[in-house]
Amino acid sequence: MTFHNILFEKAEDSIKGETLEAPAFFVDLNLDQIIDAITADKQEYNLKPFFYTSLSNIDTIKYRHEIMQDLENQALFENIKLFAQKMRTMREYLARLDKLYYKYLKERWFLDAVEIYCDSVNNLLHDLSLADLKSRGLSAFREYLTNYTNSDRFILLQTEMKKITADLSEIKYCLLIKGNHIKVRKYESEIDYSADVEETFRKFKQGAVKDYRVKFHESPEMNHVEAKVLDLVAQLYPDTFFNLDNFCTKNENYSDKTIGIFDREIQFYLAYLEFIAVIKQTGLKFCYPQIVTASKEVYDYEGFDLALAYKFSAKKSSVVCNDFYLKDKERAFVVTGPNQGGKTTFARTFGQLHYLAGIGCPVPGRKAQLFLYDKLFTHFEKEENIKNLRGKLEDDLVRIYDILNRATPDSIIIMNEIFTSTTLADAIFLSKKIMEKITQLDLLCVWVTFVEELVSSGDKTVSMISMVVPQNPAIRTYKIQRRPADGLAYALSIAEKYRLTYNHLKERIKS
Repeated sequence: MTFHNILFEKAEDSIKGETLEAPAFFVDLNLDQIIDAITADKQEYNLKPFFYTSLSNIDTIKYRHEIMQDLENQALFENIKLFAQKMRTMREYLARLDKLYYKYLKERWFLDAVEIYCDSVNNLLHDLSLADLKSRGLSAFREYLTNYTNSDRFILLQTEMKKITADLSEIKYCLLIKGNHIKVRKYESEIDYSADVEETFRKFKQGAVKDYRVKFHESPEMNHVEAKVLDLVAQLYPDTFFNLDNFCTKNENYSDKTIGIFDREIQFYLAYLEFIAVIKQTGLKFCYPQIVTASKEVYDYEGFDLALAYKFSAKKSSVVCNDFYLKDKERAFVVTGPNQGGKTTFARTFGQLHYLAGIGCPVPGRKAQLFLYDKLFTHFEKEENIKNLRGKLEDDLVRIYDILNRATPDSIIIMNEIFTSTTLADAIFLSKKIMEKITQLDLLCVWVTFVEELVSSGDKTVSMISMVVPQNPAIRTYKIQRRPADGLAYALSIAEKYRLTYNHLKERIKS
């Protein structure tokens, strides 16, 4: 079993160049909010490029699923987090070297960093050896770690580090201070009388008194006197300090590159699992979706908008879950219903689910089957941009024209309330033309619209409606269900709620 990295099983599948820009649809789907929240506490790892890169084959997605499932073992999860913390401490030690001035102090910090590194690697291997690993990724990394710790390079590094550390700990010396002069010599087994002195004067102790002891500063840096004393100590023990010099010089690049990459990339999994753990505490479910390419029959049961769920979790509130499915020839959801009823949230949920599934993450829902798309497009309403000199309708048409030209049968298009700036007749005409093109491409689509005529576009379209409380249509349930469009805009219920009906207005005018 050969290990390449923890994100990709095969070297040829690895990211050739990290994507630094978020995909264009991130803002429309609120994926930017999700990824910002996931990576907020892990800025040092620069994880966003991993979340910006979709996968192109199902096996890589399964590879990541296996690792996620292994990491659901809480003991293993905490052990890898501990490894990451130790590696962070090691980097902090190394970062201090550039801020320190005196040679031997820098070398001692370097020696301590190497000790932390060796202990971290050994402890991680021990923890992985005890775990019942099922994933290809972590199993291969455990094998790599076993071979690495048994290599001559690592054994020599660890042996020399321990020998020099032990030699330094055995150094004893005396300081003879007279006026402004300090003499340094080897310790000659002089008797330490401090305990006797304390015992002699104990009888004179009279309760709490002023503490005259001097507290040493906690800065890692030395002052010039301490540094000079250390230089003199080095002259007393030349062999030990020569070995320290030599060790630091030849082991400047002691850290294994593959382990360093693992330390960063494993954070992709840890960060996502920590993020969804907060949401799971509210009772919402996540699952590992079945990913398909040959079929476009997709479904998700008890799915929800992840960005909304995260926002609500902080308020101890719950979100409404929805189901959806497409079967046989069905390809497009046409979502209609009253305003503020959850239609746009449903569209975002569909996009979020497919995107998160496409990077190998568990997705919101009890059970899901999702399509591995090649491109994802969104067309949400935007404010007019005076710089492009286009009106609202023209801008809608230009954008959708560009999307349809780039889309393939394996793409996904999500549209939200377009053609709101034109007449109903024009909106119906243009919408039907676009739906014809979408139908010809045979791609997956979610279209939130006020044009209910789209529902009758053929056997590839499915009508979804945002529901209200039957007894009080002004109250939204935020449930989106498969139902024929009923042509109701619920305007009267809204007018009743705000006392704006004809009768209410007459009463208010009279009063």
